[in-house]
Amino acid sequence: MKRSRKPSPQKRTEIWQEFQQKVQQKLTRKQHSQQEEENSIWLGLGMFGFVGWSIAIPTVIGIFIGIWIDQKWQSSYSWTLMMLFVGVMVGCWNAWYWIERERQKD
Repeated sequence: MKRSRKPSPQKRTEIWQEFQQKVQQKLTRKQHSQQEEENSIWLGLGMFGFVGWSIAIPTVIGIFIGIWIDQKWQSSYSWTLMMLFVGVMVGCWNAWYWIERERQKD
């Protein structure tokens, strides 16, 4: 059984300082949000709506493109369903991107 080595004192100091910095950033952000408590409800609802629209718009665009392709060219495959799937995937990726971007601010 292999034993893990303890980090050097210098490395432990670096890790501790990084931890303290992250805690301080989160504390500052929390204090700032508590000062603007009234806006936090509307901000949350706005973010919820933004995520919904960021999925809905690419989905609807995909459906319209699929319908257009189905009307122009006859195929044994349903382009509407395929483009619906592509639109949902693009929308989910878009929502994930913006949520991750907001999370990085934490």
